[in-house]
Amino acid sequence: MSEVSLDELDLRIIELLGRDARVSNRQIAGELGVTEGTIRTRIKDLQDQHLIQFTVVKDFRLAGSPNLVMMGIHAEPGRVPALAQELSKIPEIGAVVVLLGRYNLLATGLFTSLMEVNQLIRGRILPLRGVRSVETSVSVQNFKYNFGMARITSGTRGRGRAQAELSVVARGKATLPKRRAQR
Repeated sequence: MSEVSLDELDLRIIELLGRDARVSNRQIAGELGVTEGTIRTRIKDLQDQHLIQFTVVKDFRLAGSPNLVMMGIHAEPGRVPALAQELSKIPEIGAVVVLLGRYNLLATGLFTSLMEVNQLIRGRILPLRGVRSVETSVSVQNFKYNFGMARITSGTRGRGRAQAELSVVARGKATLPKRRAQR
């Protein structure tokens, strides 16, 4: 992952949009003491660089009562990066994270049937070279979910499943030392 250089203004814009993406450019400009054009340009630049994106977040129940499923994957250490890439290509999996701890990898998704989860694990994950085992956890009730951290949204309903999507507000490492001139 490459390093991303964001100045203080970019970070404050991201923070305000993260609280409420419906806030107007004029409101952001007023709060930050810059022109509306500056805000419009900065937001467009952040979008063009794929550092922010806007999406509608639906409640899990709108995706046909799906289950949030977390799959802890025990893998051969030397195969972890390649497995992460392979798992990322599976459409039903919405997030893949490399971990230190109990598992090497964590894959998550929204599924409308446990049979579908079983078929995915037995038919597509366990056969991957380097996968030793998979431990599955199914969410039964969510008390808190920080949508600013990761947004899980429904995907295709017509095929009998809901997909998860991980939307990250800023990718890479944000650094402050390099200040960009305000436009």
